[in-house]
Amino acid sequence: MNKAKLVELMAKHTKLPKSNCKDCLEAFITTVTNALKQNKSVVLTGFGTFTVMKRKKRMGVNPATGAKMEIPAKKVPKFKAGKTLKGMVK
Repeated sequence: MNKAKLVELMAKHTKLPKSNCKDCLEAFITTVTNALKQNKSVVLTGFGTFTVMKRKKRMGVNPATGAKMEIPAKKVPKFKAGKTLKGMVK
């Protein structure tokens, strides 16, 4: 499902105009992104938790050349599904 289809389904479910649903979705994405940029987690009880995970530097292999290379440390976003969401997907 892409963003356009999600907005369409949100509009159908809420009976609000698509433009309002698109604005709400954009606001949600922006808010979560800004929180993660500040190393804050976003907890939606029952749905899940968005956090920032720190990866250590590590050694890897270039698949094209087979040469060993160092992959630098970095931060990556992580989502952990909540208990309610997990239960609904089963």
